[in-house]
Amino acid sequence: MFEELKKKGFEIELHSHAAAILEKDFPEAITELESTLGAMDVPITEIIGSGGGESKGTQRLRRALAAVGWRKVCFEIKKLINGVARESISHEVDHVREFPNNKLVALEIEWNNKDPFFDRDLENFKRLHVEGAISVGVIITRGSSLQDEMLQLVSRFAAERNIRSFADLEALGLDPTKRQRAAVMKRVERLNNPVDFQTAWTSHFVSDKFGAATTHWRKLQERVQRGVGNPCPLLLIGLPASIVSFDPHARIDQVEQDDADETGDAG
Repeated sequence: MFEELKKKGFEIELHSHAAAILEKDFPEAITELESTLGAMDVPITEIIGSGGGESKGTQRLRRALAAVGWRKVCFEIKKLINGVARESISHEVDHVREFPNNKLVALEIEWNNKDPFFDRDLENFKRLHVEGAISVGVIITRGSSLQDEMLQLVSRFAAERNIRSFADLEALGLDPTKRQRAAVMKRVERLNNPVDFQTAWTSHFVSDKFGAATTHWRKLQERVQRGVGNPCPLLLIGLPASIVSFDPHARIDQVEQDDADETGDAG
């Protein structure tokens, strides 16, 4: 199962009999996920231009999933006492695939949110599974190789584009905030162990936008190992560094480097 994805470096974990359930009841889901994820490509310019928010590659993945029937659904669970509604809870899931006999697979993509969003997703899956609304929950996030190699990837971009000043960033369409500029220059101008501009900007960009407290594979594993989401059958997928591509002539089309909280729509 998912052997082609594994060959490409995707991390795959299945919990609580998810493998048996998917193979028996949802072979189409396996095929659809293998196809859409296997074609995923995220140019480094999109990662830089988005400032760490949801990349255009993630948006393309969402559209590809929607095209084969994985659509947003808002579940509403009501409890009645003598015919009177006493409690109503809603759970919105970004991608839900419905199969015959009203069997559902729910999926969330967490490209770069704050890591507590994993708690939200897993608890939602747990409640929906307990209520019989879904059979399996799927979470897609940055894999360990992508998280670990992000500094290397951004460093390669900075070297290839010869970034040596804020003017070079501005020429590419990037406009760091006052806070970001100050953090970079603090490392460049410090008396003890100063670093060059390229190194300072690269390390700050990665730590600022893809830090340890964002959604990535190890943070997801921590939750699952603690039992968050249990007993919902889970399929966890980590996106590898191999999905990032480099084009020396590609332009940065979108810039979102403000200090606003990006958790709401980062995905």
